[in-house]
Parts: sequence; structure tokens; C-alpha cells
Amino acid sequence: MPDLQSLRYGLRSAVSNWFERPAVSILVALKVSPDAATAIGLLIAIVAAYFTSQGDFLIGGILVLVGATFDLLDGGIARATGRVSKRGALTDSVFDRVSEIALLVGLGMYYTSGKDENQTAVLLAFVAVGGSLMVSYVRARAEGLGAKGTAGFLTRPERIVITIVGLVLGYPLAVLWILGVGTPLSAAWRFFEAWRAIDSE
Repeated sequence: MPDLQSLRYGLRSAVSNWFERPAVSILVALKVSPDAATAIGLLIAIVAAYFTSQGDFLIGGILVLVGATFDLLDGGIARATGRVSKRGALTDSVFDRVSEIALLVGLGMYYTSGKDENQTAVLLAFVAVGGSLMVSYVRARAEGLGAKGTAGFLTRPERIVITIVGLVLGYPLAVLWILGVGTPLSAAWRFFEAWRAIDSE
């Protein structure tokens, strides 16, 4: 039975072959720079967060999908145009975190007022923000210490898919439960695996 890493690799290869490469070629022909694609992805995520905060989950979910598409393509554009840089990588990582925080804040705001006021949902949104940041932080810290830090089950691609599907189908609370419970567990798993891999000396 294939493991999680193998499944991720297979899915990533399929996306690259059937979507990413053709889309990158089009954007390169249109003179869209890697930084522009990154910025567009962030702006769309912020707009998605606004619609989500207003309860327009279908529009929010579609916008998350569009924004994530630009986020997927910026690295490909950089490689295709020979514009890979440390600054670009830093910008991409930071904007990814801001995009995710904005969307979770939007979800939390939706549940702070009106007929759907739900304190548990707001708490889950806060926990999901912290959990998603810790997943990324543990990897960065582990890699700085010589370990991979890639273990875990709710990495950014999985979180994006869960968010899109949940919003489009109209189940925002399910999104918050999955992310609110899953991201801290994923961060803890990643920490434990990195801790085991690092030389105790």
C-alpha cells in the first residue's frame, strides 16, 4: 500500500504534467513575473477572506482556489524564466502564511456576530492559525538544525484542499474543526519526528 509521501509525489507529478507546465507557459508568454504571481495570489486570498467573513462561502472557496493556483505557479514561472532567488522564496513563504491567516481570520469573523455566532468556531479559528504556523515553524527550525522536518499530515496543500472543498460545499464549520484539531496534531507529529532525527548530542 503506498505511503502518504508516495501519494503526494504522484499527485504532484500529475498536477505538474497536466496543469502547471501549460499554465506556466501561458503566464510566461503574458510576461507575468514570479513576484507578480505571488502578489496576485495574496490579493485574491484577502478578497476571499472578505467574502468568507460575509458568509459568501461559495465565492470565497472559488477565490481560494484561484489564489492557490497563482501560488502554485509562481515557483514554476521563476524556474522557467531563470529568476529563482532567495528573496522570491522568502516572499512566497511569507505571503503564503499571510494568505492562510487572512482566510482563517475571515472565518473567525463570520462566527463573531449574527445568527451564526459561535464562540467554539472562533476558538477553532485561532487554534488553526497557531497550528498552521507551527507546522511551518517546526519545519524551518528542524531544517536549520539539519533535519528534514517534513513529517505530518496537514501540510499547506492538504489545508488548501480542505478549505476549498469545505467552503464550496458550504461547510465552513467542518473546515475549522478539521484544521483546528488537525494542525496542532500535525505540528506535534512533525516536531516529534524531527526531534528523533536530530543527533541528541
